[in-house]
Amino acid sequence: MSDWKDEIIYGRHPIIDAIDAGRYIDKIWLQIGIKGEFVNDIRQQAKLREIPTQMVPKDKMQKITKANHQGVIAFVSMVQFFQLEDVLPLVYEQNKNPLVLVLDGVTDVRNFGAIARSAECLGAQAIVVGKKNVARINAEAMKTSAGALSKIHVCRASSPMAAIEYLQMSGLSVFASDLKASKNIQEVDFTSPTALIIGAEDRGVHKSLLEKANETFIIPQLGTTDSLNVSVATGIMLYEVIRQRNLTK
Repeated sequence: MSDWKDEIIYGRHPIIDAIDAGRYIDKIWLQIGIKGEFVNDIRQQAKLREIPTQMVPKDKMQKITKANHQGVIAFVSMVQFFQLEDVLPLVYEQNKNPLVLVLDGVTDVRNFGAIARSAECLGAQAIVVGKKNVARINAEAMKTSAGALSKIHVCRASSPMAAIEYLQMSGLSVFASDLKASKNIQEVDFTSPTALIIGAEDRGVHKSLLEKANETFIIPQLGTTDSLNVSVATGIMLYEVIRQRNLTK
């Protein structure tokens, strides 16, 4: 386990200073019931930089640090977050065939790191995460990714649904794995600009996102286990995309 002390900033002025200095902030916790002008300042600065904020009880904050945090704790990210609206046009300008992952509730840092490793190795240009229910990019995630999280664009969107809608408007077809799908993964055409929705470890892809996808597919299984690990399933999906695209060159 990584040390929380290496990944947090606490106190009112240190956090404002960190934001102003451009530190990569994953999220900010504000203690429930805390008041003051500084709360508005932090919220405003966080909104400008699209940093998620969350109201949490005092006892939860005390579990992170016993120091005088003054009711505010910022969790440091080890990578920079990008905007999908900046990254996707760049992919097109570089004459690359877009391949984007949209993570829907992946919260385990090891799975997140493994997904990033496969994504970078197999040619994806970006991983999109929402502001809620997402794994932190901490030392453990970085280690599991074998450095891939420092090489691939990690984009933060207001929600997976918002990201999917933007991707579809930008010419990408959006696909998702679903155990109830009728098509085998090899029957789906991934040669055009593609986005893959990667579902949460416990529930898979949310129903609303499955309905929004252009097409769903199933990864065939021979055993009796309910489903594959999410990072393993992602690797299979990415490999199939690359396999098809290499065949068309």
